[in-house]
Amino acid sequence: MRFDLTDLRLFLNVHETGSITAGAGRSHMTLASASERIRGMEDALGVPLLVREPRGVQVTPAGRTLVHHARLVLGQIDRMRGELDHYGAGLKGHVRVLCNTTALSEYLPPVLGAFLKDHPHISVDLEERLSHEIADALRAGACDIGVLADSADLHGLRTRIFRHDPLTLIVPRGHPLAAQPQVLLQDVAGHDFVGLVQGSALQEHIAHHARRSGRPLSYRVRLRSFDAVCRMVGQGVGVAIVPRAAALRYGRAAGVSRVALADPWAARDLVLCVRDDLPAYADELVAYVLRDAPENVRVNAHEKAPAGITARTAGAPAGARGRTRTPTRRRPE
Repeated sequence: MRFDLTDLRLFLNVHETGSITAGAGRSHMTLASASERIRGMEDALGVPLLVREPRGVQVTPAGRTLVHHARLVLGQIDRMRGELDHYGAGLKGHVRVLCNTTALSEYLPPVLGAFLKDHPHISVDLEERLSHEIADALRAGACDIGVLADSADLHGLRTRIFRHDPLTLIVPRGHPLAAQPQVLLQDVAGHDFVGLVQGSALQEHIAHHARRSGRPLSYRVRLRSFDAVCRMVGQGVGVAIVPRAAALRYGRAAGVSRVALADPWAARDLVLCVRDDLPAYADELVAYVLRDAPENVRVNAHEKAPAGITARTAGAPAGARGRTRTPTRRRPE
């Protein structure tokens, strides 16, 4: 049995995309070449690694074992390369970042843009996921950095507050709710809502809490951006729940008013989480992203943490604003 690093990276890409075609594309090779390599790996092992189905592939038990070891091997190679690059012309590497809706639309693009401009030898793969999926991916070693809501189960991850990110209700100017100092979701659930498209991380988060209150929301229209949501609310189509940062950015031009949400789940932070032993170039990105982060509370400070990360295990509640949180874990965004 003799696999090279290209084989291992290809197999991981196929596993993560659920398709040989997509895995080949991510690996920058043709479908025929990728299929031949995977067949060669299976022939060398004498067992199938993938179950081929009409709509994609699934890994077999042997394939899951290979995925585990491939991540370990490639992770070690990345760390070695990052450390050795300090002795060369500069850092080189690829960082995979998973983030939720708000981080992707409001906070990360300008920060990553500035970082990539200053670090021409580093590339970043940025992908939107639900917060609980990001936490699971970090624990599985499937990504380097995650930016997610602190409502997720962060057990075993090293975290740092990235931004305070409360949610707020927006309504058209002059709407009866605009005179209220704050509202609960269950009190406004009967109104027509404007929301993001189905599948967005934030929309899933809001829908979950609406179902828990026994008052599912009725949407008149779903859109792809907070800007479009705010403009539609300003035109009187309905009300919406958006991050306060988005309401501040787009609200004045859109003609909306903000009303505070009193639900505990609406007072949230975005946290940056990492897996252990990041490559040096990924540590560079972490330190850069956290330059303007709010101050954090240090917990379990004896643990070793990557650069810029407070060594705080996620059993402790995220957030450093002094607000009271319920001890039971909410379903994550």
